Amino acid sequence: MRIFLHELDDLSVTLTRVSFFLHTTLLWTTEAFPAQSVVMASPRLISSAPGDDVVLRCHLEPPVDIQALTVEWSKPDLRPDPSDPLRRVQYVHVHRNGGEVTDMKLRSYAGRTELLTEQLRHGNVSLKILNVTLADAARYRCFIPKLKSAVREATVQLVVDPNYIGEPTEPQLSPRDSQTPDPDENLDPTGRPGRSHVIPAVIFSVAVILGFGIGCFLKHNNHRQTTSTTPG
Repeated sequence: MRIFLHELDDLSVTLTRVSFFLHTTLLWTTEAFPAQSVVMASPRLISSAPGDDVVLRCHLEPPVDIQALTVEWSKPDLRPDPSDPLRRVQYVHVHRNGGEVTDMKLRSYAGRTELLTEQLRHGNVSLKILNVTLADAARYRCFIPKLKSAVREATVQLVVDPNYIGEPTEPQLSPRDSQTPDPDENLDPTGRPGRSHVIPAVIFSVAVILGFGIGCFLKHNNHRQTTSTTPG
């Protein structure tokens, strides 16, 4: 009976150590790969004709209320005005403190941009551009400077084609495209595996260690029993 109780104590100690290791590992994983809202543009390419009203769709995933944060829409490929000695950056649209900031706005977009402010509480930072022109064809960047995230920006490409017929839209994806994931979508901005892949890997590793530990314990226990029953 004493031998049996001693074996139970050994098993209890082993399981306690493994449980502590598992708990510590999961805590480290949670801290190393925290869940954060990231800025996403969908679709990333929009086609339109001159005179159309277009919406550059951008949102946070998972959604979070950003009414108190600054939202900047700009043209990243646009060079500063060489005649400006300060080489100040100008924006397509800047939203700050509940309203639009117009003193840094590009003149060609005056009165033609709208942020869907009522959707900011849902993490929607889409920008509407009215009466697009050929000069509006460009890459647009949505940037949230004070967002606590590793991914604070996204870009949308706007194509303005005089021969385009139909509603402003993105190109249709083939079934293969819609089912094939982006090879980088499971990487964080530093190039490391994303949290969704790391946690299962950690859990699997701990399960293997746990199984190995229990197997060794049972093997050791069986060896002790065999030794104790062998005539001296």
